[in-house]
Amino acid sequence: MSFVINFVKKMLGKIAKKGFKYCKMLVPVDEKMAIFISFHGKGYSDSPKAIYEEMLKDKRFSGYKFIWAIKHAKKKGIEVPGAKVVNYFSIPYFYYMAKAKFWIINCKMPMYISKKPNQIYLQTWHGTPLKRLGNDIEAPEGTTFYRSGMSFESMAKSYEIDAERYNYMVSPNEFSTEVFQSAFLVKREKMIETGYPRNDFIVNADEKICREIKRKYGIPEDKKVVLYAPTWRDNSFDLSGYVFELEADFFKWKEILGEEYVLVFKPHYLIVNKYTDVKGLEGFLYNIPAEVDISELYVISDMLVTDYSSVFFDYSVLGRPIYFYMYDLAAYKDELRGFYLDIYTDLPGKIYESEEEMLIAMKAEKFDYTCLEKFNERFNKFHTGDCSKKVLDILAKHID
Repeated sequence: MSFVINFVKKMLGKIAKKGFKYCKMLVPVDEKMAIFISFHGKGYSDSPKAIYEEMLKDKRFSGYKFIWAIKHAKKKGIEVPGAKVVNYFSIPYFYYMAKAKFWIINCKMPMYISKKPNQIYLQTWHGTPLKRLGNDIEAPEGTTFYRSGMSFESMAKSYEIDAERYNYMVSPNEFSTEVFQSAFLVKREKMIETGYPRNDFIVNADEKICREIKRKYGIPEDKKVVLYAPTWRDNSFDLSGYVFELEADFFKWKEILGEEYVLVFKPHYLIVNKYTDVKGLEGFLYNIPAEVDISELYVISDMLVTDYSSVFFDYSVLGRPIYFYMYDLAAYKDELRGFYLDIYTDLPGKIYESEEEMLIAMKAEKFDYTCLEKFNERFNKFHTGDCSKKVLDILAKHID
């Protein structure tokens, strides 16, 4: 069965490559068109969403046609006001990739998706990295990457090829500017230190917006909200994608935290296994789909629990407690990618390998805010609530 699936994927890949090649040759660029892709078509989210919504308000982009490429948008019930939505990796998708003047994308593109000289590729990326990326990964000889089993050399090359095509890459801080240059070999002149547009929402969200979001997801307005947002593991996957084995006893969370708390669980966007409601946790545990824009969950939560995910870089903008639950720290640190930061001194919160110890600290509201303030001075000074506008000021230079 796996052989058949891999064969079909290879055939589809070959067809896609040829199809896009012909599209590039035959379809002229529309100077007033922009296409947006977030997390390989997972949904309408992240910095591409923030930039798009700012574009709608910006007179310089009046009269533009906007395209969003989203997987199974109709099935998911996703509509984007003011934009045409096409299915990611469909014939219309390849057509509009060949036609749009501006590409606004937050993830690495396939090597066969190359732009024309008169197209502008803005890579927003999707987080300040804690885990090593691309060329910076310290991998033993023979290590393979992703479900495809790609070699280190091929993996690193795929990033380099994509980076060579960028016109601009958004950087949230000086630290990321340096990392992206070494990891992806991005030229310094392509880096724009504007801060992440997606964080405009975090900075500007008011109480009214927070109440609306809580009502949207059915989360009580009178309880403290804990957001649990773990990342994926490079070595945990099946034929359909990356999977996450939940190493958390939510019954214990409910017992220790008590009635005044609720828990919002949001898996990483790459995770394909679904989590359902558990009997006995009704009214405490709220499972949120992986494709949901996590920024909405940031602003309604009173504290964050994560592991090696870069979500804490953005969440720290709010100045709220962050707890690091790293139950598999030894294996993750030694066997997988490695870290850019010293996790024992540079993180804006304490590391817990014991679930119970962490929960007791959370219940007691034990947290070092001085550490968080120091962290924000280093990583979040560009997040001033107007990052999207700063990006558009740069893109507008390419308007004829």
